[in-house]
Amino acid sequence: MFDTLQDRLQSAFKNLRGKGRLSDADIDAVAREIRVALLDADVAVPVVRDFIANVKERSRGAEVSQALNPAQQVIKIVNDELVTILGGETRRIRYAKNPPTVI
Repeated sequence: MFDTLQDRLQSAFKNLRGKGRLSDADIDAVAREIRVALLDADVAVPVVRDFIANVKERSRGAEVSQALNPAQQVIKIVNDELVTILGGETRRIRYAKNPPTVI
């Protein structure tokens, strides 16, 4: 499942490589491909809607860096949003003194 999702996301980002600037049509096309990839990976529809809305908003916003190319900008935005949706921070595993450790 993750391999398929990874392949679909990579193909979505491949279309952005070589472009000088992000247009609204480019952002919409990538958002459409990401939406389909997430829905194929059985992500809940409300989560996908929120995720795509956040990615579009941040991609069109002023936070887009001039140092990165468009593909790198969108990849960074998608990565940040995925981290936020999945919990935002890592937690340390507390190992039990007597096995098994419950996670």
